[in-house]
Amino acid sequence: MGAPHGHPLHYHGHSVLHRTPVHAKLIGLLAFVSVIVLTPGGYLLAFAAYGVIVAALVVVSHVPARYVLGRLWPVVPFVGVAMLLPFIATGERIDVGAVSLAVEGLRGGLTLLLKVLLAATSAVLFAATTEPRELVRALDQLRLPQPLVQILSFMLRYLEVVSDEVRRMSIALASRGFRARSPKHWPVLARTMGALFIRSYERGERVHLAMVSRGYTGRMPMQHASASAREWGTVAVVPVLAALVLLIAVLLPIGRLP
Repeated sequence: MGAPHGHPLHYHGHSVLHRTPVHAKLIGLLAFVSVIVLTPGGYLLAFAAYGVIVAALVVVSHVPARYVLGRLWPVVPFVGVAMLLPFIATGERIDVGAVSLAVEGLRGGLTLLLKVLLAATSAVLFAATTEPRELVRALDQLRLPQPLVQILSFMLRYLEVVSDEVRRMSIALASRGFRARSPKHWPVLARTMGALFIRSYERGERVHLAMVSRGYTGRMPMQHASASAREWGTVAVVPVLAALVLLIAVLLPIGRLP
């Protein structure tokens, strides 16, 4: 039985999605999201089919739906924008009770909402089935520029270290009776953040000098996992199926909004 493990977004498990090589899974995710983004507004059946695909992936991954839904909070601003569009858009309008709504705003808001929810759910599911360190290896394997790979690698490695430093500083402040309850306490918080920055910078310098003394030249040695033809085929099923749904929706405009 899986359980949250390691990184807050990762859900420990042994499903097919967990075992799939990350570089192949990442390419499949980008291809699937690209199909979702390229789908014109108004093709409701196409979006419904994408939703079925995402739901099937959640079932296959053995990640609880509640776990996935609980990590979709970053899409809340987009939901707000989607709900606001019918009120601020121009053009033909319809009356719903005492409220006048723009037709194009309704279409655009619904399209934005569906695309954001589907893409974000796919991304959360990817994060839930992928170890952060494996993602770094996958990005290196896909030839992402080395500075970006190294920055991401060190960020993941020392995020917990900096978090522990923040926790210790918070305990030290609390033990001295400090409580940030009003703007007059902001100078103390500012000095605390400054001290945290200096400590983190000094730690980074020490780590860098230690790595250089051991032969570091700007690239960390990484072992890359290869994907078999069967694994590539499994990954390709999702974006290919989504592309077929889009093609059918365009050729046979069934379930399309007028």
